[in-house]
Amino acid sequence: MACLSGRQARTFCPMEDQIKSESGFRYLETGEGPVLLLLHGLFGALSNFEEVINGFSGKYKVIVPLLPLYELPLKNTNVNNLAIFVRDFIKMMGLKDVTTLGNSLGGHVALVCAVDYPENISRMILTGSSGLYENSFGGGYPRKGDKEYLRKKIELTFYDPKHATDALVDECHAVVNDRNKLIRILYFAKSAIRHNLKDDLPGIQIPTCLIWGENDAITPPDVAEEFNSLIPNSELKWIAKCGHAPMMERPEEFNTLVREWLDQNLS
Repeated sequence: MACLSGRQARTFCPMEDQIKSESGFRYLETGEGPVLLLLHGLFGALSNFEEVINGFSGKYKVIVPLLPLYELPLKNTNVNNLAIFVRDFIKMMGLKDVTTLGNSLGGHVALVCAVDYPENISRMILTGSSGLYENSFGGGYPRKGDKEYLRKKIELTFYDPKHATDALVDECHAVVNDRNKLIRILYFAKSAIRHNLKDDLPGIQIPTCLIWGENDAITPPDVAEEFNSLIPNSELKWIAKCGHAPMMERPEEFNTLVREWLDQNLS
């Protein structure tokens, strides 16, 4: 469910001062070339994709819209409305021939866009995506003050638990102790579980790359294999000793796989 990064432990992300605002959207845009649109997960944003942004902005126009995770009315706090948000963002920006790259909930949003709003989307890369099955937080969230419970849940995101730093635990603890944010996290989590895309996946025709951590405990390897079997034009690539967020835990390997696949699939 969540995309959690050790880099989130920073009190300030160096890219935050580059965020643009236009027509109600907030986003980062850097580089020139084919469009690579990054879609973050439920607990992640710019910092989760820092290595991807740095690795591809020299050859691609890398764009990261900040998904309105905490701004939507409760009745609209679901995966479908995030997909509508991305559809409208692509239209507002006038983007064509887009490659979407989504992690966790962001992958789920990319899938819905590929099914319902495929215009201007030509390729898709998914890593640790929800949309079929996810283990999430095991059915519950920590009580206020229960940092050790939260730490154990954050550790499930990674192959190496060292990424669950004290600073990261503190930051996530602050999120789940904010009633407004926690309610919306729960709504999105339930929406992702309810919104199973199994019957829709065979209709996706765009080239799709699945990059999965072999040790992903949240969207386990059999989820990746089912995505691969259901999406017609898909390829599955594995990263060893890696959990739910390959672009952070194994950024060099992740970027290499993305780069090789894009080189083969850019028209």
